[in-house]
Amino acid sequence: MTAIQARATHIPAPARNLTFVRQLRSELIKLVTVRGTWWSVGIVAALSIGLAFIVTATISPPMDNIIMAVVAPVQFTMMLAGILGVISVSGEYSTGMIRSTFTANPVRGAVVAAKATVLAAFMFVVALVIFVIAAVGISPLAASKDMALDWSDPAAVILPILAASAAMALFALLGVGLGFVLRSGAGAIAVTVGILFVLPVIVSLLGVLAHDVQWIGELGNYLPSSAAPLAILPQDGAAISTPVAWITLAAWPAAALLGGWAVVRGRDV
Repeated sequence: MTAIQARATHIPAPARNLTFVRQLRSELIKLVTVRGTWWSVGIVAALSIGLAFIVTATISPPMDNIIMAVVAPVQFTMMLAGILGVISVSGEYSTGMIRSTFTANPVRGAVVAAKATVLAAFMFVVALVIFVIAAVGISPLAASKDMALDWSDPAAVILPILAASAAMALFALLGVGLGFVLRSGAGAIAVTVGILFVLPVIVSLLGVLAHDVQWIGELGNYLPSSAAPLAILPQDGAAISTPVAWITLAAWPAAALLGGWAVVRGRDV
């Protein structure tokens, strides 16, 4: 009788520490391999560049701040940044991939941090490239109207572009936080759109109906859609200062991410 000795077919892989850098690489791969990511980027690019050309073509000199034509589309594209943040999270919940993510890395706070870091960096770089293309693209048209962009003055061109790119990154983080809180793509997108577009309308309406209540009128200054223009293009005598505008812009995604972190830690997948 011949004894058949089974051989072990599984060769243990060498143990490797799951570093935060590897988590970032994993999240980046998941982000850039989703078709919806590039659809969102394409729409942001089309809206930003197209609106920049339309604004430049319609305005007439004297116009001291022509960079406004480049960064003004943030008022529209901020919603797409928020939606991109939402689908980067809700997509994993809808497909069940989030179970694999948390199995590979049980430290859930690290998952939230890695996803937020990748989304913010990706959105900042993408927005920066789009705004630079828009600025370079409208330069000949603006110059033909004696409204040339002064690239030698960082405060006039470069800083507003960097600020607009940072604002887009913060809007994406707002979507990431709401995605972790609600876990539902439809619900998180609805709340994101509500915060960015519906809430300002409601506050404005309440301000008209209750114009003698001062705090309602001031409340509108601390909404993301109101703070973004003041953070990107500081104005003398504005309702809130530029530092306060940036604090307001950062506070909304910070609150959403903290809520998402609490939900992720307290609930099963």
